[in-house]
This record gives sequence, structure tokens and C-alpha cells, in this order.
Amino acid sequence: MQHTTTRRQWMTAIAAAAACAALPAWASNDRTVEVWKDPNCGCCQDWVEHMQANGFTLTVYETGNAAVRARLGLPQRLGSCHTALVGGYLLEGHVPAADVKKLLQQKPKALGLTVPGMPVGSPGMDGPEYKGRKDPYDVLLVTKNLMNNDVSTRVFTSYR
Repeated sequence: MQHTTTRRQWMTAIAAAAACAALPAWASNDRTVEVWKDPNCGCCQDWVEHMQANGFTLTVYETGNAAVRARLGLPQRLGSCHTALVGGYLLEGHVPAADVKKLLQQKPKALGLTVPGMPVGSPGMDGPEYKGRKDPYDVLLVTKNLMNNDVSTRVFTSYR
């Protein structure tokens, strides 16, 4: 019973944050992704195309992502160049589609996933201009304690 109550509290808090921000409602379809990005960011568009190629349907808002990230409670230190919502989870930055699928399958109690910064070799940061370079990076699972708003992370997937 504790799990259900905690999950319900988490979902209520996230839904309230979205409503206060006048954002579209959470997608009910796990394959529907809403993305906020800068209209001039090529790597964000490349990530959108990566997600589409992996079976996701995307709605893109060309308004930047800093305000959305802040409203959803993700600290700037965990930020990147675009923010997305899918299946009740936040995605920040160049998260691989395989990890999004894994997240949606496992359904952990979490705010979502982030790839802080813009690591070369991650989806969207892997174009020909990088000449095959692949820097190591981690996809982090982000959790938030609703009692004290404390945000913590753990490695979800490591790319080396």
C-alpha cells in the first residue's frame, strides 16, 4: 500500500507542476513524447530524429527548455539542451531511446532520466562532424523525495 500512496503523491505533484506551468497534459501513450528545445539547436533535432527512428511519436515545442526544467523540479546541474516528457517521466538531454524503453518497461518510482551536459557520442551528439568520437557518459535515474524536495541520482546505464 505504501508504494501506491507514494506513487500517487509523486504523480499528483508532477501533474500539479505541469498544470501550474500551463503545460500540455502528460501523455497517456508511452510512445508519445513532448519535447522543449531551442529552435536553433541542431543536436536537439538530431535527438528528436533518433527517438522517431526508434518508434516514438514526438511533439516539439521550439520555446527553449530552461523554464520547463525548472518547473518540473530538475536542478540545473542535471540539465542539458532539451527537456522531454514521456509516459509520466521527465527526460533531460541526449538520453538513448533504448534507455527510455527500459525506463517505460521497468516503471521505477522516479522523476525520470537525464544525461547532463552534451556528451559527444550520445544520440544527437553523434553526427559526422564528431568523426566517430564517443566520450564516456552515464544516463542517470533521477528521484525526488516529495517530503523535502531532495533530488538524488544513480547510474541507470553507463556508456564507456
